[in-house]
Amino acid sequence: MNKFINNEKSEHRINNQIRVPKIRLVGDNFDDISAVAGRTLDQGVFYTNQALTWAEQLELDLVEISPKADPPVCKIIDYKKFVYDKKKKEKEIKAKAQKTVVKEIRFGPNTDDHDFEFKTNHARKFLEEGAKVKAYVQFRGRAIVFKDRGELILLKFLKELEEFGAAEELPKLEGKRMIVIVSPKKKK
Repeated sequence: MNKFINNEKSEHRINNQIRVPKIRLVGDNFDDISAVAGRTLDQGVFYTNQALTWAEQLELDLVEISPKADPPVCKIIDYKKFVYDKKKKEKEIKAKAQKTVVKEIRFGPNTDDHDFEFKTNHARKFLEEGAKVKAYVQFRGRAIVFKDRGELILLKFLKELEEFGAAEELPKLEGKRMIVIVSPKKKK
């Protein structure tokens, strides 16, 4: 039993920090607890000091799992291993969470066909890799009067990428940029 665990940051009360007279003891090591107690035990309500004694004899910790229950639910386990396993599970869940990557492709209102094809091929590759593509037409100075050209370029861009991704919404003007975001299609 580890009485000296620094528990200031912990969300669980352990051992002597559990100050209620009775607890509900649960877990899967009741064979070991029964051996220490000298009688056959099953999950149920016990006096806290009795459970603490059993935990001490097993060289484990009494950990309060659910403090809001009546009586609070506790387990006799190795607390450090419990915390380690919990952090490991959280890390696995975080690793499995999908991270969205957004790649940007910039056009001008007078982008020629070769540049357009080159940038479209890059966008196709990005979408196949599962990244979103943010394509925009940058207007400089008086070029803003050619908004319709910018919109035509982006619509042509969407048409070229139809089988690889879908636009989240139609091209829209934000300041001096006309923007469209393309999400990859789900792989079957």
